[in-house]
Amino acid sequence: MVMQRIIFHMDGDAFFVGCEVAKNPGLRGLPVVTGEERGIVSALSYEAKTLGIKRGMPIFRVKKDFPCVLVLPGDYASYTRFSQMMFDIVRRYADDVEEYSIDECFADLTGLDRTLKMSYLEIAERIKREVTVELGLSVSVGLAPTKVLAKVASNWVKPNGLTVIDPEKTAGFLLKTPIEKVWGIGPRTAEYLKKKNIQTAGDFAEKDVSWVRNNLSQPYESMWLELNSVCVSQVDSEPKTVYSSIQKTRTFHPPTRDTTFLLSEFSKNIEDACRKARHYKLVSKKISFFLKSRDFKYFTLKIVLDSPTNAPEVLVHEVRLRLGEMYKPGVIYRTTGVTLSDLVPDTVQQGDLFGSGIKAGKFESIHRQLDLLEEKFNKRVVYLGSTHKALNKKKLGTDSEDLDRDLLFL
Repeated sequence: MVMQRIIFHMDGDAFFVGCEVAKNPGLRGLPVVTGEERGIVSALSYEAKTLGIKRGMPIFRVKKDFPCVLVLPGDYASYTRFSQMMFDIVRRYADDVEEYSIDECFADLTGLDRTLKMSYLEIAERIKREVTVELGLSVSVGLAPTKVLAKVASNWVKPNGLTVIDPEKTAGFLLKTPIEKVWGIGPRTAEYLKKKNIQTAGDFAEKDVSWVRNNLSQPYESMWLELNSVCVSQVDSEPKTVYSSIQKTRTFHPPTRDTTFLLSEFSKNIEDACRKARHYKLVSKKISFFLKSRDFKYFTLKIVLDSPTNAPEVLVHEVRLRLGEMYKPGVIYRTTGVTLSDLVPDTVQQGDLFGSGIKAGKFESIHRQLDLLEEKFNKRVVYLGSTHKALNKKKLGTDSEDLDRDLLFL
């Protein structure tokens, strides 16, 4: 007989703001938002949410319309530390812990009731209590037979909730869960399912598997099984070591049309993305750049290199040459971003007729030595001159400084 799996999911409540409250308990119960350095709301307390504030709202509008709200710059270095401490508490009880994002994780508790001589509910309560008492953080927890159901459970009561979904009670929860709230179902799929008269997770779970196979792709069959208490997706406790793509973006304030500043922002994004690629010994051949305007329109550029690289000099040169292909005069921009894709191990190098791969290889060798220095001194030691304007504008403690290497799974 196969043992019923017990999956634990923990989700930080308004996590970034929660960390700020943990650092300064005087903020508890007050309307607080973070994101001052980005010019938009990146996180908000539940008190701020009740006022009608939403993520992505411009900070200047918050200050104008809601003068009672406290606006703070993000402190991503401390958020990362709190995240690791939170996950370390879970690891006191479970070996199989999957860090899904900076503020949430899964753990497989199956069989630990006997080992720890506690019920599964008692284990979850103990973890939750220790996170709150030791770190000052509010978290919501779910227990269920599968990862998808555990996500439904942790989202059931927020903030500070603990919900258990037993297999025999699953239907009642799913019939009250809107289809768009199911983990893995995006807006387009939700719209498609609603046109098929599937309004809730329960409607979807009640469909025959043949209907799912005929109308949706394979991942949705796995989701259907998980909603029906069949554990398909295992808790992956292995640290992230391979990335399908690496993305770095930055929103700045005030928005600008200054091409020199935009190039400096691109340069910083490129340096950070290439540093992460070198950390995982990867090189990229396809690079995508984007500019996002003040009214949230995207302008993009895609480049295929002759030889894969993780040297920022090569990519900065390319974006400088071709910025005009995405930059539109008169448009004011608020965000830059770069994505490295088609990642392969850095041992895979391709020759080219004009020697650009050899030149890139020399840059890569230099950066490997610089990376060692930065690991030793725990700070940015050397950077490109083209990055100076972006770094000069950055406020201390507001950027992640690549502390997301193992937390923000891209």
